Amino acid sequence: MPTRTINQKEIDFDDEGFMTNHLDWDLEIAKVIAAEDGISELTDRHIIVLEFMRKEFEEKGSGPTIRRLTKESGVPTKELYALFPSGPAKKAARIAGIKKPVGCI
Repeated sequence: MPTRTINQKEIDFDDEGFMTNHLDWDLEIAKVIAAEDGISELTDRHIIVLEFMRKEFEEKGSGPTIRRLTKESGVPTKELYALFPSGPAKKAARIAGIKKPVGCI
């Protein structure tokens, strides 16, 4: 389990790059992870998705599937893929500081 220092915080990650403790997350950490994933700026639309992912994780213990994400976040599928290219549910979960959603490859 790799530990990294981001913005002067020690953060533990699993072998796939997901934070192991979602309570360590903050928006500044999200910006660093997003930049590493090729997203240079987190817009208001990104933040809507990240907050929805975190809320679902805190309520249910897992991030939403892509289907739930598109139906309940208010962000359509096409836009999700534009915001989080190459697997929006997985990439958004990583940036949101939660575990990989069940069913993501």
